Amino acid sequence: MTENTFPVHNAETLVNFYRSDVLTGQEAKHFTKSDLTPVPKPEAVQTLYMRVLHLVTGFRPECHSMVPLLENIQYPAYHEGASYILSVYMRMCQFLPMCLVYDFSLSDLLAPKKQRTLTILSAIMNFLHFRKQRMDVLLEKQTKLRSDMDRLQACTRSIQEAERKIEMLTTIPPEQQAEADELAAALSELQTATMPEYQEVNATNEAIAEWKARIAEKTQKLAQVKVDVGQLKEDISKLKSQIVESPEELKNQMEKMRESVKSIRSSIKDTDELLVELQNSVQSVSHTEAEIQQLFSLLQDLESGMNTSKRRQEEEQELVAHYEKKQKQLKQLCVEEGQLKRAQAMKMDKECKYNIRKQKKKEMNEQHIQEVLGHCNQIHEKREEMVDRIQEICGETQQLKAKMTSLREVCSNETEKAQVLYDTLSTSMDELHKRIELRLADLKQNVKNSSHL
Repeated sequence: MTENTFPVHNAETLVNFYRSDVLTGQEAKHFTKSDLTPVPKPEAVQTLYMRVLHLVTGFRPECHSMVPLLENIQYPAYHEGASYILSVYMRMCQFLPMCLVYDFSLSDLLAPKKQRTLTILSAIMNFLHFRKQRMDVLLEKQTKLRSDMDRLQACTRSIQEAERKIEMLTTIPPEQQAEADELAAALSELQTATMPEYQEVNATNEAIAEWKARIAEKTQKLAQVKVDVGQLKEDISKLKSQIVESPEELKNQMEKMRESVKSIRSSIKDTDELLVELQNSVQSVSHTEAEIQQLFSLLQDLESGMNTSKRRQEEEQELVAHYEKKQKQLKQLCVEEGQLKRAQAMKMDKECKYNIRKQKKKEMNEQHIQEVLGHCNQIHEKREEMVDRIQEICGETQQLKAKMTSLREVCSNETEKAQVLYDTLSTSMDELHKRIELRLADLKQNVKNSSHL
């Protein structure tokens, strides 16, 4: 675009033109010079391009954000922003070569620059002026065609009336058939007598044949005029669809556009295949995430089991402390029993009077000792039960530790698999971005080569 074939206007002229001829309503009121200078606003430039496309091609602005309903697209709402930008970009790439701009890029939509935007808008303004002139010429041709059609209809009506008159003159009604026979007889009689008049009649017939030939030529000319009118209608429809400088350029541009459409379709197929592969990989990643969640739930169960084992260990420690306290009490009782026996042996010799009391005390002490012994037996039984429970808890803890080690190994394996899947997914995404960039570069190079051609 270093050497433009169209004038580049300033921002005020462009704003006045687009407010009066392209934008309508509130958009025309809010569109000002600050939207283009010193830094163009991407939203204003995008809406302006969409209104130009709607004016030229009839493509409505709300249709840019529509996503095709494919079966393999997940979360289509996430694609609306990108599809909106890409739709405007693709249609501007198809439209701007008509305005003699061949190097339109995505940066002109997402991050437009002042001079670049003014140049593109000047090219579109020049094309719209040319389109308006051609539309005026087309309207003149349409009015001319309508007048020619009216004249053709008048000529066809006059020809039909002449044909009816000729039929009326050539046909004989049945009421006058007898008179015609008499006249024919009279004419046959007169023909022998009047040969010169008969020759004159032949001359008149030849003249009538000439008139018929002329009428046939006129009908052929009228048919040719009808054919020309049909061709003019086809030319008008072609001019309405796309106005170019010459049919050769139209053919070249159509061939270039077909080639670009084919290449774009092939690239869309490739991207669809890559999207299917990426969706499969995303599904596998989601499956691994579900397995990781299951493992996490198992780990939570293990943690709860560990908490219960800790509580059981605390209970065991409490029981051991209680058992030690009871053993201390038993030792104290044994010491007391020895003291009582010694006192009883010493008092057996000295105090005979108190034998009955001592016997009673002894019986009471024996009873108390039996109770203590029974209590000690119960404590021993509880101790054995607690030992059994401790052994069971130790076995459970060993099993839980084995499960934890196995689950940690499974988690490590699954995390390694997930990491490998993530690495493959990231590499495939990078390759996809690189291929898209290479495809866009090839498309730009093709457009530049076509423009040079």
